[in-house]
Amino acid sequence: MVFKPVKQVLAVAALLACSLSALAGELVFNNDASDPAPRAAFEALVKGFEAANPDVKVKVNVFDHEGYKTSIRNFLTAEAPDVCTWYAGNRMAPFVNAGLFEDVSDIWAKEGLNEKLKSATSAMTINGKKWGMPYSYYQWGIYYRKDLFAKLGIAEPKNWAELVAASAKLKANKITPFAIGTKETWPTGGWFDYLNMRVNGYEFHMDLTAGKVPYTDKRVQAVFDKWDDLVKPGYYLTNHTSYKWQEALPAFIKGDAAMYLMGNFAVAPMKEAGLTEAQVGFMQFPEITPGLPKAEDAPTESLHIPSKAKNKVDARRFLAYLSKPEVQAEMNAILGQLPVNKDSKMPMDTYLKAGFSMLSNAYALGQFYDRDAPAEMAKAGMDGFQQYMVKPGERAKILERLEKVRKSVYK
Repeated sequence: MVFKPVKQVLAVAALLACSLSALAGELVFNNDASDPAPRAAFEALVKGFEAANPDVKVKVNVFDHEGYKTSIRNFLTAEAPDVCTWYAGNRMAPFVNAGLFEDVSDIWAKEGLNEKLKSATSAMTINGKKWGMPYSYYQWGIYYRKDLFAKLGIAEPKNWAELVAASAKLKANKITPFAIGTKETWPTGGWFDYLNMRVNGYEFHMDLTAGKVPYTDKRVQAVFDKWDDLVKPGYYLTNHTSYKWQEALPAFIKGDAAMYLMGNFAVAPMKEAGLTEAQVGFMQFPEITPGLPKAEDAPTESLHIPSKAKNKVDARRFLAYLSKPEVQAEMNAILGQLPVNKDSKMPMDTYLKAGFSMLSNAYALGQFYDRDAPAEMAKAGMDGFQQYMVKPGERAKILERLEKVRKSVYK
């Protein structure tokens, strides 16, 4: 038996210990994927990342979706993970402004993401820096009954005048132009978002939801002037305050209503009710102000690195991995949503395919009114929008009330 010098043995042991330590690197990942599809998508993400990076072990902490909103405020300041889920746009701004999220502009530059993730760039940017990695979104737009349009000789509207004219023709033929349910007020937020982004543009909409513009501003009044074109002639489902969005869907399914401004999650119940692609089309919300770049509502899911993370090196590797087109395609196939990376494989579903093309070429993305505005402002706003849709003559009073809320919320 040959004995090695003690110093040599210790040196080898030290090297082995270092190697084992490197292999045992841990990345802590907090998420709100308590629902089956998001949980499965993140399981696939972690499995793929660990296979590509065998020197890292990912520890996953799953929180209840609603409880997470409170939990994140606690763990970002106390026991921060290395990576966490959150949202783009104004929803991430408080954490960015409080210094709780890490600037990840270096990852975007290294991976060449400004072009690949182009449509989500503005939603992930604050003060010229990127603060997270978008991986999934879904489109909003107008789903419409192609069969009813064909029967009445109505072409797909490309601008506001054509949409109003189509609505008038539908109404004259005893078909409600738009289904909507506002018992839960959030669907009104989608209407306000699109009207404001099409009348005044994305930047103005972001300024408004960030509290920088009065609700009594003449540009906000201009939004309601256009909304009047649909509200005052009665182009929305009667008694819409009695229905949740799902309860308004049967009117569309039965053909009593011809259009529905909604997110892509409405497609599954449409199909389950027996509607086919031959009957239902999807169109981009039409132009209002000529030449204005078209922004879209596309609630965007994103991952972030807390500024107090312990393992930022591997966290950056994790976000870089998440940005890859094939990774986003796999995750979103599980989620039934859309990859943000425009180089990802296009989904096969007709509506997702239309959404992928529209969002990949969008000027910018809104995150939806109740994400872009703080909770108190969002509630007051959507309550006000609902009241306006029932009593448009109270517009001035409603906007004055919203202005008081704005002054209170954005101090």
